[in-house]
Amino acid sequence: MDSQPSTSAEIIPLRPRPRIYTRSEHPISRKFISESALKVLYRLDKAGFQAYLVGGSVRDLLLGREPKDFDIATDALPEQVRELFRNCRLIGRRFRLAHVQFGNEIIEVATFRAAHDGETDGAAVTDDGRILRDNVYGTLDDDVWRRDFTVNALYYNIADFSIVDYVGGVEDLRAGRLRLIGQPEKRYREDPVRLLRAIRFATKLGFAMDSATLASIPKLRHLLESIAPARLFDEMLKLFLGGVGHQTFAALRHHSLFHCLFPLTDDALDSPDGEFAIRLIACALANTDARIAQDKPITPAFLFAALLWQNVEEAVAGLQANGVPMTEAMQLAADTVISKQVARIAMPRRFTNVTREIWALQPRLVKHIVKRAPRLTEHPRFRAAYDFLLLRAEAGDPVTEAAEWWTNYLAADEGGRAQLLENTRGTSKPRRHRRQRRRGGTANSPGGG
Repeated sequence: MDSQPSTSAEIIPLRPRPRIYTRSEHPISRKFISESALKVLYRLDKAGFQAYLVGGSVRDLLLGREPKDFDIATDALPEQVRELFRNCRLIGRRFRLAHVQFGNEIIEVATFRAAHDGETDGAAVTDDGRILRDNVYGTLDDDVWRRDFTVNALYYNIADFSIVDYVGGVEDLRAGRLRLIGQPEKRYREDPVRLLRAIRFATKLGFAMDSATLASIPKLRHLLESIAPARLFDEMLKLFLGGVGHQTFAALRHHSLFHCLFPLTDDALDSPDGEFAIRLIACALANTDARIAQDKPITPAFLFAALLWQNVEEAVAGLQANGVPMTEAMQLAADTVISKQVARIAMPRRFTNVTREIWALQPRLVKHIVKRAPRLTEHPRFRAAYDFLLLRAEAGDPVTEAAEWWTNYLAADEGGRAQLLENTRGTSKPRRHRRQRRRGGTANSPGGG
């Protein structure tokens, strides 16, 4: 993300006439749109409803990128959408949405929304400017002003294949500029998660935030403390598992928003071993980005293990200093760190349990190489734990000997493994060294678990 904000601080005027880009004025072709999305668009249009592709898919298609999702906006009510599609279900309380499912693909259909004015019979509920529930329906002219950034407020009309642009989104795309619609402070207060979305989109797109969008972030970041931990978990996945996690981490720290997500980790980054923690996290994120680029599987559990490892190590050291055995110390430390972290981000147990196992296997991989090697390789989390050991070595932790031993062991055939075990018997345990204070480096391990 460009660290310098755009010089444009212009607030978008209210309700200008939209600019219509005809089919000959833009590069979007139906051959790049999901067949499932086209089915929904055409059926809505045939039934007499307005139907527009909207948001990130239009933005990405204009940038020549392959969209991840295809969202649709329409004047049809959710119940009317459900009547048109047997494969549809309605979800959400805060925002009522229709999900039309085709195999593994879900097309999200949202009814146009209008501004809430306090006279909507409870359809919209706000708290100190924050929107808690919002099912006030309107027209396309209303809906555009409810969206967050100009580049996400572009509508592709299936009726004539034109693009409708009320807010200068096409111009902002061309200029590489991320700009909030309306008064930034008001929009951030409506939904503080937009603070994180601003960082995510600016980093993902490589855009610069305009000065008005950027200026309110420092003074409003405390609003994220009021966001439900479950919602922050969803946003955290988008931040770090979007293919540019490494850059996003740096941007979140630069704007002092990382502390809002991982306060324990952020504090650890200022500790004497903070440089190692930064390297470990950077390696893990670079590893994750590489796997996403290669379309390989990933798991948030591996990333959690890296983000919280420094805190766990410090807690283990404190417990051991008081005479607690390693195995028990690791378990207690993991319980303490995870319980504190889930108060901020609701990490599901299916992930935290894997994270615990990755941590618990670390001392076994380092200290019990020979005796339990064959058995350890059969552990369901061995591969993830081994990858994490490689990551630690890459970041400068004194576990290089163990990491190399396991790499050789896994690469050998049955006879080679037996010989390696025999040669290692009776040797001393791996020596402990001070962490290497080196910078940079990218983990070469799979890291996916």
